[in-house]
Amino acid sequence: MGKQVCAGAMMQCSFGVAPASLVVLPVNCVFTTTPAANILDNIPMLNILPFGMCQSMANPTVAAATAAAMGVLTPMPCMPLTPAPWSPGSSTVKLGGMPALQDSSKLNCVWGGSISINQPGQQTVSIP
Repeated sequence: MGKQVCAGAMMQCSFGVAPASLVVLPVNCVFTTTPAANILDNIPMLNILPFGMCQSMANPTVAAATAAAMGVLTPMPCMPLTPAPWSPGSSTVKLGGMPALQDSSKLNCVWGGSISINQPGQQTVSIP
């Protein structure tokens, strides 16, 4: 049984160099210690903040900077691009009509990164 994810959860991208905090607006009116998240809390620069620098060669800015540096990997500022929802969500708990976000859920970035939850933001509410 996983933990329910809420605002303030710490995330990490496989191509990012720093963790980021999940931002959840209180639109679903469900709270743990802070607003609880569902699988649609995936909007870049609103819910998903940058992970410092990006190291993915699929990111055009990284590819251009690396080419300019004669092939030496040159990380560039992260600009997450996450059009699809988190997956999988909870099969039994819904928030705002959508599956609740749990700490085992993953989010894919268009630049090839996989975003995972390192710390769910709370430790008391478990969801199946």
